[in-house]
Amino acid sequence: MEYRWTVLTVTTVGVLMSGIDSRIVVIGLPQVASALKADTEQAIWFTQAYVLGSTVTLLLIGRVSDILGRVKVYITGFGIFTAGSFLTSVSQTPSQLIVFRFIQGVGSAVLFANSAAIITDATPAEKLGLALGINQVAFRGGAMLGLTLSGLILTALDWRALFYINVPIGIFGTLWAKKRLREISKPDRREPLDIRGFLIFTSSMTLILLFLTLAAYGGSELYLSFPLLISGLVLATVFYYVEKRTDYPLLDLSLLSIREFTGGIVAQLLNAVAWGAMMLLLSLYLQLVKGMSPLQAGFSLLPFDAAFLSVGPVSGRLSDKYGYLPFTVAGLSLMSISLFLLSNISNSTPYSIFILYVIIFGLGMGLFSSPNMSSIMGSVPARRRGVASALRATFFNVGFTMSFNIVILVMTATIPYAALTKLISLQEAGSSELPDSLLFTHALKSAFLCLCLINTAAVIPAVLRAKGNKQQ
Repeated sequence: MEYRWTVLTVTTVGVLMSGIDSRIVVIGLPQVASALKADTEQAIWFTQAYVLGSTVTLLLIGRVSDILGRVKVYITGFGIFTAGSFLTSVSQTPSQLIVFRFIQGVGSAVLFANSAAIITDATPAEKLGLALGINQVAFRGGAMLGLTLSGLILTALDWRALFYINVPIGIFGTLWAKKRLREISKPDRREPLDIRGFLIFTSSMTLILLFLTLAAYGGSELYLSFPLLISGLVLATVFYYVEKRTDYPLLDLSLLSIREFTGGIVAQLLNAVAWGAMMLLLSLYLQLVKGMSPLQAGFSLLPFDAAFLSVGPVSGRLSDKYGYLPFTVAGLSLMSISLFLLSNISNSTPYSIFILYVIIFGLGMGLFSSPNMSSIMGSVPARRRGVASALRATFFNVGFTMSFNIVILVMTATIPYAALTKLISLQEAGSSELPDSLLFTHALKSAFLCLCLINTAAVIPAVLRAKGNKQQ
């Protein structure tokens, strides 16, 4: 087998696992919280600890990969992810599960950050779009699969299976990566790590993510959490000036002067905000408005998965030939059209119409994701691909996290926060007579329109970067 295909198969297993575990707890959250007797804030941290672990360590991971070697760090990440999965599955208290989910998130960050860089090292530029397209489809497909898979697992097994199912796959992936991958990049072990920059960046991201999480609790929590946001932004500014004056910075700020790179990650950030809460909104609509069970809702969204998975690799291959710009702009446009159409759904909307709107979104995502990642990774110097991939992943994770909180804040402008919290916790899932049904439908409309505007804004950086010629 040609080595680039070996790399693709090994890394695809890793990002697929990472994607699945980013969403697998969403459906099973009530069961996990009930089993461990967790309160609402602890339950939210069952998901947010994973996001925090997979975000705050990304730049350090990227920098370490450039210094020590991407393959070595990737294999270590597989081991960390597997160990974190096992520890999470045997947790006895909410606090233990939160800590172990954080460890699992760190392992996921290693897999997610390094996979694109390892693929880029091993793949010719003219074939990079297809390879990264398949890898990108694996992560986003895994994130979507996590919702359906969790429903299937909880139907047959208990909540611990959501995590220990990763262990045999993780052991296999770790051994397979160690056996089949080889180091192509030329790590520079003479360069020191920027520990000061890492501590400032980690503190900044932690404070910002804490603000976003607390913002979802309601108006009073939002008011009390503003100092976290201000402190996080101040530290982010400090980080920028510290990195400018550091000989071996954690983040090579010269990357941001590459127009194609910066335009790509900003477009990805805005698209991640628009996409992150999409599956949650669709799941809530099907369960709370249409009265479906979690398992039925998961299966009902399979056409969305199919549309995305069928287009992603094709758009990546075509972008290698015709350039990324037509595909990224067309993809973003289709997603915005879909979000606008979804803002008009109600209890009387036929399932066939609903699925048509969802398929349009899946097709748009497939058109956008692969060419955009290819343009990002293909624009940076080989020796900086580790930290470039990590920065790309950081932007994606931050956008993904922001999405949920923005949607909650928008919806609470229409429906009381207490009523929305009760609905989202699925305490009334399957009820055919929701007391706040009309208000909830209006809240969904506002959320979809907000996401539509944010996604449409992503067209601006997508167009303003360098022209979409063939990969060089």
